[in-house]
Amino acid sequence: MEAAVFEYHKEDDTVDVESFQGEKQKLIQPGSLKDPKFEKLKEALVCWINSTLKPDHIVVQSLEEDLFDGLVLHHLLSRLAGVHMSVEAMALTSPAQIRKLGVILEELDKRLGLQDSSQIKWNVKLIHNKNLLATIHLLVAMVRSFQPELDLPPNVKVEVIVLEVSRGGIKSDVQTEVLTEIRDAGSDSLNKTEREDPVEQLLKLEDHKINTVKKAILHFVNQNMSTMGLQVADMDKQFADGVILLLLLGQLEGFFIPLYDFNLTPVNHSEMLHNVTLALDLLNDAGLQVSSVDPRDIVSQDDTATLKVLYALFKKHKGK
Repeated sequence: MEAAVFEYHKEDDTVDVESFQGEKQKLIQPGSLKDPKFEKLKEALVCWINSTLKPDHIVVQSLEEDLFDGLVLHHLLSRLAGVHMSVEAMALTSPAQIRKLGVILEELDKRLGLQDSSQIKWNVKLIHNKNLLATIHLLVAMVRSFQPELDLPPNVKVEVIVLEVSRGGIKSDVQTEVLTEIRDAGSDSLNKTEREDPVEQLLKLEDHKINTVKKAILHFVNQNMSTMGLQVADMDKQFADGVILLLLLGQLEGFFIPLYDFNLTPVNHSEMLHNVTLALDLLNDAGLQVSSVDPRDIVSQDDTATLKVLYALFKKHKGK
């Protein structure tokens, strides 16, 4: 699939009063839109979508503008739940987008286990009308269901204006809407420690303990590279060009990587970055969660980034 990059053009939010007659419409208060916690939640969700859909070359820039036509939700459903639906790939007209969203949201609601309509805080009309509140509720529910280990910012709340349109006029009320679960400071600290990346925890230990783990990983690497007549002495430098990383990955995961897919003797930064990016994409496809690692960090010989990738392989294959 060709890259689908969505451009974000911010427009003034407007409410089509007639289209919501007889319904309650919730709009986020302008002050809440600037809340740092709310901004962090939006950033976390955009990052999650982009890392999940990286193999599809889909890049989202705005939750308001990029999800209303069903394309991104369709790909997320396919990636996260393995559901392949018979809907048109690109719905260009409004009626086609609404039809596509209806099919996708019906399947999503089933997958999320939401049979009770009172639990559902989104619908086709809200998503298609780019309602940010409904879109975020949907994405948070998807994260909680499909990737509960993902650490979304806790305690995110927004003030919303609730508009009820009737023939007699418009009633309004202000309410607080909870977007992510409320945690107290103690449990939040404990949960953060429990979920923290094991390499991040390792690097907080004494130097001799860090070196012991590094030696174990290095021994593991050399055990698997010895059949190819290769040996690693410096983890940071020798993995920076991506060549040994790709060869190790092929050895451990049983991949055959054609030589024309990567640079066996990279001579510049661009070729090294290509190799490392390919290796990380293959690791993610193999189910090893290294989406938080930036390939540029490995190329620049960042100790933590390199260690995270090697630890993921070590943890999976050390008993084999």
